Amino acid sequence: MSNPRDRLLELARRQGVSLASLSEMIGRNPTYLQQFIRKGSPRKLEEHDRRVLAGFFGVSEEELGSAGSAEEKSYTPRPRMPLDPAWIDVPRLALAASAGPGTTVAEEEPFDAFRFSRRWLREQGLDGAMLSAIAVEGDSMEPLLRAGDEVLVDRRPQPFRDGIHVVRLGETLLVKRVAAQGGGRFTLLSQNLAYPPQEVSADEIDIVGRVVWKSGRI
Repeated sequence: MSNPRDRLLELARRQGVSLASLSEMIGRNPTYLQQFIRKGSPRKLEEHDRRVLAGFFGVSEEELGSAGSAEEKSYTPRPRMPLDPAWIDVPRLALAASAGPGTTVAEEEPFDAFRFSRRWLREQGLDGAMLSAIAVEGDSMEPLLRAGDEVLVDRRPQPFRDGIHVVRLGETLLVKRVAAQGGGRFTLLSQNLAYPPQEVSADEIDIVGRVVWKSGRI
């Protein structure tokens, strides 16, 4: 039998739902299943939690852990409305990409989610399991991106093409227009002309993903 933590993570990714949303579905706080998978706390899922999750994914309870004991039956909150398979929850990560000089990379922990139509994502050629949302800080990408906007990042491995990307440069996370210069060189460009272009080599940056959508207040 596979490890219940690995199996739960595999099922969530395959279904395109966030751990935060699944945690709320079983009546827990948004970080509950993230801690279960990443930190081993709790040691195992309670019977009620296993039953609801197994029903949602259409698998046996045994795949998410052994049969529960009487002690596990003490926690019986009413689950939230099951997630509609027509929708996919994209995790909002607790970090930001700077449109200015750079922001220190934080732990990539989801704290919430955006819900997208599975059909709409398919029409856009996007895979919900490979998307995440992060906030924008700074003003170097104005007027295209403003501080407080959130961007959807497509993390699928794919051939590079010029465009807006989230990149790691050293210990900082940036959102910039990235242009290939040939010879293993890239230029990081800002929309705000007050910020000069920055040339970097391929081994200096890690391209996290391509920005494919944004949200923000008008």
